[in-house]
Amino acid sequence: MSKQDVRCSFCGRQKKEVDVLIAGITGHICDSCIGQASLIIQEEYSHLSKSKTESSLQLIKPIEIMNHLDQFVIGQNEAKKVLSVAVYNHYKRLLQATTKEEEIEIEKSNVILAGETGTGKTLLAKTIAKLLNVPFCIADATVLTEAGYVGEDVESILSRLLQAADYDVAQAERGIVFIDEVDKVARKSDNPSITRDVSGEGVQQAMLKLLEGSVVSVPPQGGRKHPDQKMIQVNTKNILFICGGAFDGIKQIIERRIKTQSIGFGSNDGMKEVKENILSYVNQLDIKKYGLIPELIGRFPVLTYLNPLDKDTLRSILTEPKNALVKQYEKLFEIDGIKLEITEEVLNFIVDKALELKLGARGLRSICEAILTDAMFEGPSLDTKNFVVDLNYAEEKFNISKISKLKAA
Repeated sequence: MSKQDVRCSFCGRQKKEVDVLIAGITGHICDSCIGQASLIIQEEYSHLSKSKTESSLQLIKPIEIMNHLDQFVIGQNEAKKVLSVAVYNHYKRLLQATTKEEEIEIEKSNVILAGETGTGKTLLAKTIAKLLNVPFCIADATVLTEAGYVGEDVESILSRLLQAADYDVAQAERGIVFIDEVDKVARKSDNPSITRDVSGEGVQQAMLKLLEGSVVSVPPQGGRKHPDQKMIQVNTKNILFICGGAFDGIKQIIERRIKTQSIGFGSNDGMKEVKENILSYVNQLDIKKYGLIPELIGRFPVLTYLNPLDKDTLRSILTEPKNALVKQYEKLFEIDGIKLEITEEVLNFIVDKALELKLGARGLRSICEAILTDAMFEGPSLDTKNFVVDLNYAEEKFNISKISKLKAA
């Protein structure tokens, strides 16, 4: 065969009709066929990845989800129940979407968690993500700004989800995103301001396209510092968004709303009962008055609350969960060959101080660190095999720590 008669073994075109013709042992292939073959391989890989993702989804019943949460989170039964149902319905929806037997399309149920700091909002979302074995990321709303201003774009939230999914788009599109401190992007006031609110209402409006289920161009390396990077297309239709916030000051909004409804004799007695857990009466109207725009609230059909932690709950958090604080410190000392014992009086002392500081469950760790730092510093160098923390030792170490000065603030 002469050089002029050489043809592509796939499409049959002659060498003069193509740009590049690559020779093999018994045949040839042109650049056009190589391009088509590459597209076919990419499409096959995407189908394989999608089917692998769908088969890896575990449909766990709400009671089973709640039982798992009980092992790690003390109390908060209302929030656990609402989250369990929302997550179960979300993944039922994903598995139903693959069959395409019915025309009924189930909308996803994004969730807002309202609760004081340290009550377990982030822990709930983390625990559910681990159980379901899906990509999960935590994004902080306080660093988000409108496009063009110093800070992070809203799309950076999905960049974190992609990283958690090892840049597997099919996996990321079935993940869970927890947006923390969402109350910090609330509209500052109803009155129009001369200065632009670039980290408030503008961020809420930018979040709408993420939440409603659209194809978003995501910078894989996190946005503005790499302007030449190739964007990745991510469909947010099947991503579950959970937002958490302390909503500091919303209790006064709820109180005003309830007071206007309680008219007549005996209304003061009713208000005393309500004030014990005023946050349990929160609704979408209160969130709107707080400063979230109606369009955003409409995309979060599920709203639930977390109870403030009382003395009994804090005491249980110290010792009962699988990752309880006392168990963690016992393990730390055990690695150094030391058996740690903390008396009941010390545990009650830690709980009392946490209630005084009003830092929630996070306050427990801060107080434990203040009491045990010297012991963890000196312990590895000593020959002792047992270390008992009694009330006198705990009070002495706490009183000389910086955290004890917070009471005066």
